[in-house]
Amino acid sequence: MKKLLTSRRLVVLVVIVIVTVGLITFSSRARNSQETPALPFRIASDVSTWISELVTSPVKAVGNSYNAVTQMFDVYEENERLNKKVDELAAVQVQLQAEQNENKALKDQLKVDKTLTDYRLVNAAVISRSPSNWQSQLIINRGSNAGLKKNMSVMGAGGMIGRISEVNTTSAKVELLSDNSQTADRFAIRVTNDSEQTVDGIVSKFDQTKNQIVMSKVTSDIKVKKGDPVTTSGLGGVTPAGLYVGKVAEVKDSDNGLTRTISITPGVDYNNIPVVSVAIPDV
Repeated sequence: MKKLLTSRRLVVLVVIVIVTVGLITFSSRARNSQETPALPFRIASDVSTWISELVTSPVKAVGNSYNAVTQMFDVYEENERLNKKVDELAAVQVQLQAEQNENKALKDQLKVDKTLTDYRLVNAAVISRSPSNWQSQLIINRGSNAGLKKNMSVMGAGGMIGRISEVNTTSAKVELLSDNSQTADRFAIRVTNDSEQTVDGIVSKFDQTKNQIVMSKVTSDIKVKKGDPVTTSGLGGVTPAGLYVGKVAEVKDSDNGLTRTISITPGVDYNNIPVVSVAIPDV
């Protein structure tokens, strides 16, 4: 009995293989001969196509729905990121506006016309320096063609060094803070102590033996000590406020005790100034 069942299965398998091979052969010939297939084959082809569409349509629909949902979540996440960026930019803008208002209020209170934020910097190289006036001036390779004008502030690598005293087309002369000549312009500077209290004064001379800037005849009784920072005050509107000059080296009372002399170690070595930056007002 088992052998009979096995034989039947084998016969069915052989018949299926023969029919399949026949269908494939017939279809191939029909395509090559461009003849219209027989009715049974057309019916079989239509039924198989209908079944294929019936099976694949739901799969395509599910796939399209999945892609749509995925894209929706991507768009939502991107929208959340953009909203966060907008909030951050709005916060930065508010902070910037507050700082600008505060900066203006401080300028009005201190009667300072401009600070360094109102200037752009133009870099220049030192091209000439005479041994006879080594401590008083130098010449740079930028002039009026770069926007330089007389009295513009000049800085070195460590802070303020002087201002433009003469301008040519492609070069300019810089008057240094260390200039002791009688015709030298005096710079308005400011000392700030640990309590944010300030002492204003003017550079009176440069002590070449100690390599120190001297601010004499200071009448303020505000306490300052060695190491306190010294910057430009901006008073008078010629020089921007806040340019670093140096730090206090020594404070001495006068003989009568009515005034003080403040010696300042400059932030720049005046004997070694290869390049400078000129502060040009933004207009």
